[in-house]
Amino acid sequence: MNALPSPRQLRYLVALSEKLNFGRAAEECFVTQSTLSAGIQELEELLGVRLVERDRRRVRLTAIGEDTVARAREILARCQDLVEIARSTRGPLSGELRLGVIPTIAPFLLPQVLPELRERHPCLKLYLREDLTDRLLGRLRAGQIDAALIALPYDTGDLTVSELFGEEFWYVTRTDDPRAGTKGITVDALDRAGVLLLEEGHCLREHAIAACGPRPPGSTAAVEATSLVTLVQMVEGGLGTTLLPEMTLKAGLLNGTHLVARPFAAQAPSRTIALAWRATSPRTRDFQLLCELITERRRRLTEPGLPSLRRRRTGAIA
Repeated sequence: MNALPSPRQLRYLVALSEKLNFGRAAEECFVTQSTLSAGIQELEELLGVRLVERDRRRVRLTAIGEDTVARAREILARCQDLVEIARSTRGPLSGELRLGVIPTIAPFLLPQVLPELRERHPCLKLYLREDLTDRLLGRLRAGQIDAALIALPYDTGDLTVSELFGEEFWYVTRTDDPRAGTKGITVDALDRAGVLLLEEGHCLREHAIAACGPRPPGSTAAVEATSLVTLVQMVEGGLGTTLLPEMTLKAGLLNGTHLVARPFAAQAPSRTIALAWRATSPRTRDFQLLCELITERRRRLTEPGLPSLRRRRTGAIA
């Protein structure tokens, strides 16, 4: 029987394809650079093909290397599913669960959910990874995480996706903005050139562009924010206005600022929070339980009689 590649070798190759740098790929795999380099070389010798081109300045994959990486991701994901099959016999939401979360959700939703999750499922060991949507879905397909909390619309391909809840965007501006006193902002009334965005890669950026439309021809953003905190600081500094999801306002993102949030009058732009996982994962029931807990918690937080941003449809939230 011919010798077969090991999951360790495949993991090294996938990490190198993502980082295109031996040092950073080694850090990702928690090994030394020489160990990772030796593992890649062993894989090349085993397969009898050149997978990686190297020189002093750059690393690139060969054509067969690209194809091997795609197949390696599938194999590693199936290996992870095999592990999860064994773990699933321990009981619902127990053992390790690696959850990816995008930055525009993690600090605002998780503090509401995690205490109850720990209380209900004390045997669960939850590991969190915050990253951009595209990278999280790549890790999900490769079996490096088990599920991902993301925002739709987004192309999720062959993944299983469960929609949890929708939330509207609010218009955020300085108190001296003439629109700050307007009863019911309309998307058409926005100055598109003045709407500040997150940098490339954040799905919230694409949602805002979809809501407001592209910038006018000839207008470009001099600066784009790397985080929502930076985005708020830029608005407070008078660089423009922005759109923020409702959950960030409820979490107090504008506390201590001189900004106000205004709801849109009609056809408010929105996004949908969802949980994604591999269709082949044996932990579907765990993910369904997690979805139920999140939606239940969300529903309790928005019950009539509780403080809500929607209680004053035409009022400003400072």
